[in-house]
Amino acid sequence: MSVAYGKSGADDREARVRTPEGETAHEGGRDDAVARREFLIEAFKFCGLGVPVLLGVVRVPELWGQEDQQQAYNSDEHFYGMGVDIEKCIGCGRCVQACKIENEVPDEPHFFNTWIERYVIDTEGEVEVDSPNGGIEGFPATAREGGIRRTFFVPKLCNHCENPPCVQVCPVGATFTTKDGVVLVDDDYCIGCRYCIQACPYGARWLHPETRVAAKCTFCYHRLTRGLVPACVEVCPTGARVFGEVRQRVTPLGRFMRFNEIQVLKPHLNTKPKVYYANLDGEVR
Repeated sequence: MSVAYGKSGADDREARVRTPEGETAHEGGRDDAVARREFLIEAFKFCGLGVPVLLGVVRVPELWGQEDQQQAYNSDEHFYGMGVDIEKCIGCGRCVQACKIENEVPDEPHFFNTWIERYVIDTEGEVEVDSPNGGIEGFPATAREGGIRRTFFVPKLCNHCENPPCVQVCPVGATFTTKDGVVLVDDDYCIGCRYCIQACPYGARWLHPETRVAAKCTFCYHRLTRGLVPACVEVCPTGARVFGEVRQRVTPLGRFMRFNEIQVLKPHLNTKPKVYYANLDGEVR
């Protein structure tokens, strides 16, 4: 299907991506240190952790050095993806909480940019999957008293595919891919037709109840353009999420992909996902 991008074109629309502060992604924003501090305080208040302890021990991860951050962001120089190590995920839900706060996702259930699923495999090979309220409050103990072979957690989100079906079906070009490999939605173009929601094979899109436009994970694009990692990566206590450059070897994501056996979700669909899983069980779909 050919996609009509409107009179401005896909490249022009990328330049009009807006941050929550109302600035373009290529412009400067409010002071990074203040923004980070505010986010960390609110996120860990939500988690019930002591803020003084947090500020004393947590160093905010950065994608580039300070000198690079002072220069204008150039999307041609980056190509982003995320790694997820299943064995490190403990299902604490902090990533879900942080995402809701950072991206102003509605508090109501069923609205998530990222969520966690728990897989319970019994000795007979039967699989049970649950995700109570997206895993935002963690997981209760399993009802089974025995016969469990394996239990593990799988964080999920938009896979920011290189060949995204959501972009193909959008009739107005509201869904598009940036030069640095992030799939975004232009709220000014979106007509709320839900075609992209239906086309996404990963169930990663939802319709905002107030704006009535499609919403999804953006890799916290407003943070990427300032040299910061996504909020979910920042707050993960075990380092289960790794973010960075897909095409560079000497980066945290590059090392993650070299030193682990990597799988992606639904590879047979040829969407070329850029969320890469390590230690992924074959039961995960």
